[in-house]
Amino acid sequence: MLDDIASTPLRVAEAVRMACVRAALEAFEDAGIRGLCGEGALEYALDAVRRLDVEAVVREALDGRE
Repeated sequence: MLDDIASTPLRVAEAVRMACVRAALEAFEDAGIRGLCGEGALEYALDAVRRLDVEAVVREALDGRE
């Protein structure tokens, strides 16, 4: 029980990190398909991370608790 409580922040942080990476990679790929330059693709990817629904990611990570 104590180990589960201690690991919760790490599990949430990892879920948020993975969601950010996934959003950025998907947006960067989409930007390339749309023909954006490298700088434009990076901005598009960063905007995707900024728009990420962090609350939903955290909620989903916490719902995964055993």
